[in-house]
Amino acid sequence: MEKERLTSPVSGYMGVISLLVLIILAVLDFVLYTNQVWAIVLGIICIAIVIFIIPGFLVINPNESAVLVLFGVYKGTLKRNGFYWLNPFLVRKKISLRARNLDSEPIKVNDKIGNPIMIGIVLVWQVKNTYKAAFEVDDYTHFVEIQSEAAIRKLAGHYPYDNFDDDHADITLRSGGEDVNQALEDELTERLAIAGIFVMEARISYLAYASEIAGAMLRRQQATAIVAARQKIVEGAVSMVEMALDELSKKNVVELDEDKKAVMVSNLMVVLCSDKDVTPVLNTGTLHQ
Repeated sequence: MEKERLTSPVSGYMGVISLLVLIILAVLDFVLYTNQVWAIVLGIICIAIVIFIIPGFLVINPNESAVLVLFGVYKGTLKRNGFYWLNPFLVRKKISLRARNLDSEPIKVNDKIGNPIMIGIVLVWQVKNTYKAAFEVDDYTHFVEIQSEAAIRKLAGHYPYDNFDDDHADITLRSGGEDVNQALEDELTERLAIAGIFVMEARISYLAYASEIAGAMLRRQQATAIVAARQKIVEGAVSMVEMALDELSKKNVVELDEDKKAVMVSNLMVVLCSDKDVTPVLNTGTLHQ
């Protein structure tokens, strides 16, 4: 299989000098030797060579390259910026070597569990092998877009959005962070290698549940958060009630039998676990009234 080959053509300034010399020679032939057949023929030849030379000039800007093909045969790649003269019969295909961004539109995919989600990525890529970019794929920019979408779908199928439905999931799309981004980058690197593309960076830029389940998932997240908060509140309330009973017992503030302890525990738990302000009620009788 062909590999990228760098080439160094003739300087364009040498071509310009040759062009000027031929033009001057043709003008002198027509002016000084107007009646000489050989001069006319020489002048015509000079003009023909000038016409042949002119299409051969090429300018390569910084971070730009040109793939050169002569009658279907790859002749090399010109990467060094400057002004050159090439064989006019060479077909020149310019390929940018600059870093490019692909900010993909969020697409709907299914995660590992089957939940529909919307996901988009930002990809920073650069052409490294001009031969592969020019000849291994039809349109390397379109190839990057299509393979990026395929990589997104494959990535989403490997991880759940979160661990609500999969408690044993160590890595999720929402909390995976660098691990998920690295997996995406590795997948894109493998897919785009055929086109000579170097993946500089790949990151998830957008991640959300699809609209048809977003509301239900939001309510579930809220319910989960409320349950977790209530659990912490109950744990704290139990500790506080236990501490209150221990302190009352140690300091002999009041003697409480089991029934009175149960009433006290019940009241304290209501006060500590209530999500609203508690209104105290004063008992003017005995504890049993």
